[in-house]
Amino acid sequence: MLSSSTSTLRLHQPTRGPRRHLLPPASHQFRSATASRRLPQRGGTVIRALDAAQPFDYESRAAGLLEDRQRLKIAIVGFGNFGQFLARTFARQGHTLLAHSRSDYSSLAASVGASYFQDPHDLCECHPDVVLLATSILSAEAVLRTLPVHRLRRNTLFVDVLSVKEFPKNLLLSTLPPDFDVICTHPMFGPESARDGWDGLPFVFDKVRVGDCPARRARAEAFLNIFEREGCRMVEMTCAEHDAHAAETQFLTHTVGRMLAMLELQSTPINTKGYETLLRLVDNTCSDSFDLYNGLFMYNKNSTELLNRLEWAMDSVKKKLFDGLHDVLRKQLFEGSPHAPNTTTVRK
Repeated sequence: MLSSSTSTLRLHQPTRGPRRHLLPPASHQFRSATASRRLPQRGGTVIRALDAAQPFDYESRAAGLLEDRQRLKIAIVGFGNFGQFLARTFARQGHTLLAHSRSDYSSLAASVGASYFQDPHDLCECHPDVVLLATSILSAEAVLRTLPVHRLRRNTLFVDVLSVKEFPKNLLLSTLPPDFDVICTHPMFGPESARDGWDGLPFVFDKVRVGDCPARRARAEAFLNIFEREGCRMVEMTCAEHDAHAAETQFLTHTVGRMLAMLELQSTPINTKGYETLLRLVDNTCSDSFDLYNGLFMYNKNSTELLNRLEWAMDSVKKKLFDGLHDVLRKQLFEGSPHAPNTTTVRK
């Protein structure tokens, strides 16, 4: 038993060294949340901290950076019906939009959040990542030659969405500087056929010229990803292959639709399903301008041959019908039909 007079109880605290920061200063870069942290302590003890708390979510931040890199500044040259149709989806995906057209579409551009430029020099000085040519086929060359491409960045990506492909490919390659990237595309749908969305609809593309560096390849993929995200069926083929197929899938369809329109077909009380399909074909094809149809003929070398084949097919069907009619008449006239005339009667 200790006496209070003869003993003194002293409490000793361990000697502390300088205080250490358990987290690096805010100005330093943090490591991944799953990285182990080595914190030296007195006596050589090492503490490993796994899944240490971080000031923000790195996965979320990385996803945001990736999404930012996939956002593009797209200049739509030719802001007519089809250009506006594409712009609505581009804007919904968060891309920055610029618009230029010969007509004043400033109010329509504003409605989808696009900046409108009447002067192409002002448009090009904004340095878009992508210049999208969405003019009519007939006016594409004239419009392209009015663009001051020397005001653009020297590796700008040009994309066309014309309904023929060999013509714009040759036009872009011969007109643009050699450092510009070129992708020829054709969304095989429009405002009418895609009113319920783009899911499952074919999108044809040909990477005609894309620079061999990561940034330019990533930009090309980011543009194509716009259509992939909407569920399009991505079809990569050469421009020549496209035009060979499109002569049948598109030009033939438009030709038949316009021929039927000349007949001024009307709905009847006894419509069949097939007849209603023909009426819808007239509506779908004639809702497009005649310039589009004329362009499909003028700028696709396969269209002339197809038109000749269509004419031959019509003549063949007519010949088969009339040959059958002539066979019936011959039997009536010469093979004892009761309605055949009596050619043996001799008048006296």
